Amino acid sequence: MELHSDETLWYFFKKGEHNAFSLLFKKFYPQLHVYGTKISSSPAITEDCLQNFFIQLFEERDKPRNIKNLKAYLFVSFKRRLIKQLQSNQKNVPISEAQLFKTNFNFSAEEISIHQEVQFLCTRTLNSLINQLSPRQKEVIYLKYYSEMNITDIAEVMDMNYQSVLNTLQKAMKKLRVSSENQQIKTILKKN
Repeated sequence: MELHSDETLWYFFKKGEHNAFSLLFKKFYPQLHVYGTKISSSPAITEDCLQNFFIQLFEERDKPRNIKNLKAYLFVSFKRRLIKQLQSNQKNVPISEAQLFKTNFNFSAEEISIHQEVQFLCTRTLNSLINQLSPRQKEVIYLKYYSEMNITDIAEVMDMNYQSVLNTLQKAMKKLRVSSENQQIKTILKKN
């Protein structure tokens, strides 16, 4: 089963597909774990809470939930669960969410440096790939992603019909995906 969007993944998860749960776990567990370690100074508490979070999510998959953004829902739900766990571990000392973040949500210089380097390399690679596109494809990419125009506005600016803009954009994105050897760039391009 190929699940390309979070909506599709959530739909099949709610239907009880074990493969969907496995994909959900693999996709979000690492992100939630890193996020949890920023909130909690205890790796053991973070790990236990995250595992219990996914167990509860699986057990309560039949509950009706109106979710517009799966990633945001998972992050918010896990954060609440982790904070509740940390507060209960503090016994008689009340602790606010603001106090938790003030003391625990830190980035090391190495994390920031690595993130900036990866962003720089991705940007440089992506710019190089975009420059290999046809002039019309470059213009569509620029208007869509840099100027944040919708397809209707792009069609008007470029004096093209709506479908032609979609086709040009699709061909450009396909060419970028095929040309990219960088897995992070491919991941970014798949989202668009």
